[in-house]
Amino acid sequence: WGLNIVVGLAGLLDLGYVAFYAVGAYSYALIATHFGWSFWVCLPLAGMFAAFWGIILGFPVLRLRGDYLAIVTLAFGEIIRVVLLNWYEFTNGPDGISGIPRPSFFGLEFSRGEGGFADFFDLKYSSMHRIEFLYYLILVLALITNFVTMRLRRLPVGRAWEALREDEIACVSLGINTTNTKLTAFAIGAMFGGFAGSFFATRQGFISPESFTFIESAIILAIVVLGGMGSQIGVVIAAIVMIGGFEIFRDFAEYRMLIFGLAMVLIMIWRPRGLLSHREPSLHLHKGRQRSGPASSGGETGGGTAGEAAP
Repeated sequence: WGLNIVVGLAGLLDLGYVAFYAVGAYSYALIATHFGWSFWVCLPLAGMFAAFWGIILGFPVLRLRGDYLAIVTLAFGEIIRVVLLNWYEFTNGPDGISGIPRPSFFGLEFSRGEGGFADFFDLKYSSMHRIEFLYYLILVLALITNFVTMRLRRLPVGRAWEALREDEIACVSLGINTTNTKLTAFAIGAMFGGFAGSFFATRQGFISPESFTFIESAIILAIVVLGGMGSQIGVVIAAIVMIGGFEIFRDFAEYRMLIFGLAMVLIMIWRPRGLLSHREPSLHLHKGRQRSGPASSGGETGGGTAGEAAP
């Protein structure tokens, strides 16, 4: 849903969205491992760092559109990955960061023994407790993200995003500040990406630059496009289809991407605006029925013309 704000609502083609995903993951990992702060403190900080880098990206691309914007955002994503790969003293380079602390349930660790989650609630220990907790936590955050996005769409900033997507020149002529509109879209979209990166880091317990390649951006963009530009429900359906499809076709190895490429082409032919796109506003003019009676059959000058023009 973060990229759906940037691409689907604001119409800004971003091919480097994985950079914010990486910033969120590394911010969470570095803060948690070096300062020992809890998951609940590191999560918003990671989102704030990602939003900051979203604004940093937004400034250079304010005057860019279309292919040029796509190229610059793609380069930004690769720059972040290369920096993470080569800044060995800070990010541990290609070796990545391991031992990332796991989340806790209000201070209760999901570990075996006394004082843990299972012991506190008198449950039999299971390693699935932590996975289930993360699942419901991500679900709650996803619902909050959806609610916030839907509310933003009804606010002036949301209307400004949609106006920017349809026609930037008309947007400027209406007095809308396109600079703030673009920066807001990049910042909020990047923040949601940073949250997702934090969950990835705490779920895996290990991250490296190889986890944040261009293919990740391509998959996320494909989900947004296939679901329908700006459609919240469409993005959910497309995500289930894409991720579930990857698991189903896992045995096909290198042919998997070819299959999905062909499937995407077919869907774009069948549904050019995505699976659940918003209906474009339209205006239909209906022919008026010719009226009978003295008014319509009266004079040669006004009778027939008036009947045809009547709605």
